[in-house]
Amino acid sequence: MHIAQIRERLREAGAAPIHERRLLRHWAQGAAQAGKRKLDDFLPRTVHEALPALEADLAGLVALRSVHPSEDGSERLLLALRDGQTIESVLLPREGLCVSSQVGCAVGCVFCMTGRTGLLRQIGSAEIVAQVVLARQRRPVNKVVFMGMGEPAHNLDAVLEAIELLGSSGGIGHKKLVFSTVGDLRVFERLPQGPVKPALALSLHTTDATLRERLLPRAPRIAPEELVALGEDYARRTGYPIQYQWTLLDGINDGPDELDGIVRLLKGRYAVLNMIPYNAVDDLPFRRPSWERARTIAGDLHQRGVLTKLRQSAGQDIDGGCGQLRARAARIKAPAVLPSIQQ
Repeated sequence: MHIAQIRERLREAGAAPIHERRLLRHWAQGAAQAGKRKLDDFLPRTVHEALPALEADLAGLVALRSVHPSEDGSERLLLALRDGQTIESVLLPREGLCVSSQVGCAVGCVFCMTGRTGLLRQIGSAEIVAQVVLARQRRPVNKVVFMGMGEPAHNLDAVLEAIELLGSSGGIGHKKLVFSTVGDLRVFERLPQGPVKPALALSLHTTDATLRERLLPRAPRIAPEELVALGEDYARRTGYPIQYQWTLLDGINDGPDELDGIVRLLKGRYAVLNMIPYNAVDDLPFRRPSWERARTIAGDLHQRGVLTKLRQSAGQDIDGGCGQLRARAARIKAPAVLPSIQQ
């Protein structure tokens, strides 16, 4: 279901624009029952009569299948969609939420469990917002990052529709909506045009174009230098620094050549580098370096002029990397043979 369909149903029931805005705000913000009773008094009779069926449909968009708390304060949520497919959301410390935009993913990053099964289907804009609604039933959510299952650029219309609602009726600040992508030219064209301009996170992972093609085999063939240039332009236009994502893989993208490349590309940029030691996946050959090694790398980059934040992937103690909960529930295994990624 998409948000446009919700609007259409409300209009068919006789809702005026003001009723539509209030009802969507009430849903997206998870308002209390006291507010609901007050809202009922405000609505036309025809809208009031149509609400139970609509509310039932909205409540059925996502259902909580299981909760996996972590020592870091995060909670990974396995959610079931109406058609039986499952996705993941992650409640993060400091009132954040990571949401999924697709069931599966077509990019096929070789170190990510989500890409093992490819893309199964798109998630509707209402299903995206429903993840936020459900999460707000557990704790406050004031930041939403589109870094869960899926590549948001491959479901661009639905993701932008969800972002527009969350950044208006949903009560979330625009710079606290974070659109994460491996890089797609449509993103740099469309995001600046919307009424809500989210912050942008770009999955870089390496400064070597050949290695990036191996790590992200179905990502757009955009050279790291071009990707950073496009990111810098968006950062200057919106006033939000770009968040460059770097999954740190032991022996693959943590050597001196890569660190020199990071300095060459990002020094002086309006950006922050989020360096995340790899969250190990069973049956995949990749490993994360020791925390001491990761801390040394981040410190070296910081001293050389690149603002670097060393972050833990949420749920490492429960093997809860992106797609792992869904894979275990569906008994999906990694392939026995992976393409070589050695330089």
